[in-house]
Amino acid sequence: MDGFICLSSPCAPDALESLDLIRLGASAFLAILFLQSGLDKVVDRAGNVEWLTGHFANSPLASQVKPMLSVITLVELAAGALCAFGAVWFLFTGSSVVAAYGALVAMVGLVMLFLGQRLAKDYEGAAVLVPYFLLASGSLWVLGS
Repeated sequence: MDGFICLSSPCAPDALESLDLIRLGASAFLAILFLQSGLDKVVDRAGNVEWLTGHFANSPLASQVKPMLSVITLVELAAGALCAFGAVWFLFTGSSVVAAYGALVAMVGLVMLFLGQRLAKDYEGAAVLVPYFLLASGSLWVLGS
């Protein structure tokens, strides 16, 4: 495996360059983030419904907690799975297209979460999502190039 990782040019033909490592790291980070969050919503659905019902009690979304939870769960699991599979796919093929789709789905999920937080008037919760959105956006940019 001589030349497996290369942080300077020229690199061996089979070496992972620094941009490749950023792609892998971004994909892995988003995979962990969204798979854990989505799986938590599956495993502890009742707890999430209870918390979200209170969270959205005084918002226009109060009557939509269960359908919203189902949709965001599917989006998070899709984003996480695409990013995880995309990282493995990248290692075997050198193509980051699957992971890029994962980052795109992650961005959609984060926009959905951001909208929910804003409608619930949880401005601090909405602000916490900004770094994740920037990571997903930057990941899409890196993975798509």
